[in-house]
This record gives sequence, C-alpha cells and structure tokens, in this order.
Amino acid sequence: MNLIRFAIDGPMLLEPQVYLDERGHFFELGRVARFQEWGIGLLVQDNQSGSRSGVLRGLHYQRHHPQGKLVRVLQGAIFDVAVDLRPGSVTWGQHVQVTLSEESRQMFWVPPGFAHGFYVLSPWAEVHYRCTAYYEPADEGVLLWSDPALAIPWPLQGGQHPLLSAKDAMGRPLAQLDLGKHSQDT
Repeated sequence: MNLIRFAIDGPMLLEPQVYLDERGHFFELGRVARFQEWGIGLLVQDNQSGSRSGVLRGLHYQRHHPQGKLVRVLQGAIFDVAVDLRPGSVTWGQHVQVTLSEESRQMFWVPPGFAHGFYVLSPWAEVHYRCTAYYEPADEGVLLWSDPALAIPWPLQGGQHPLLSAKDAMGRPLAQLDLGKHSQDT
C-alpha cells in the first residue's frame, strides 16, 4: 500500500496495490499492524452513507471523544475535506482536501481532532468509513461548511447551494466553536 502525507500532519491518503486480471480485481484494504505503524488507531465502528449528487455532509466532529475516520468510496465520487481542530495545533483551522472515487480505490485517513465532511460529485455516492471511537450524538458538533475563514474550494456544481441536513445548515463558524477539553481516547 502506498501512503501519501500532506503538509498538515496527521491526515493521509492510502493507495492500495490493485491486482487486475481477466476475472476482475483484488486489493488489500489494510492490516492492523500497518495501521498502528502509521498512527491509525483501532477501528471500532463501521458506517456507510448513500447520497445523491449535490449533497454536502459535514463538517462533523465530536467535542470530547474525537473520532478518527478511514474513508473510502464504494460507488461514485466525492470531494472529501478534513479541518484541523486539534487544540494547540500549528495548523488549527487549516484543511486537507482530496477527491475519492470508486475507480481510485484510495482511502482517506482523517485523524481524531479533525472535522470531516464531503460533497457528492457523482449522480450517487456510497461512502464507507471506519471510526476509532463510537458516535455519540450529544457530543457532536458541526463546523459551518461555508465559513470564509476555512477557504475550502467546494466544487459546487453550477455554483448551486449544496443539499444540506438541517443540522449541517446550522453549523457554527470556526471563530465560534466550543471544543471543550478533548479526551485522549481514540
């Protein structure tokens, strides 16, 4: 597996080695020992979402029990974003962006302490992500996807406003976040 790091420490893009032949393809999704070597914590919860074109989910984070997420696309394509919200980080408020697709088979590691969100580029996208902590609804926060302070270049189709949940539409700007004290549990 090939590992790509970014200017912001923590997030990584994982590219599996794909074996193709006349039957189809095979690739390894990961090994616990290798994940540990790369700083990816134990993955304890699996989630999958399906979304239509123009949907934006996020930017979500957990205040006290931050989740690391290993994200991959099973069908379609997304523009995926991770925003650094780690207290004391020199890159606090900065983001990493990638495009993930079923064709690339890449996985995006979003470490604990980052807000995460994605925008659907294809007619439909099935997104699978594995988490290092359990989802706790009362602990969740939403960072405003369109906050100018983030300078995220969302590739909105036709310049249209994305389709958002009511919760995501009520996200808070970076300057107004109340992150509390994060647990060290991942």
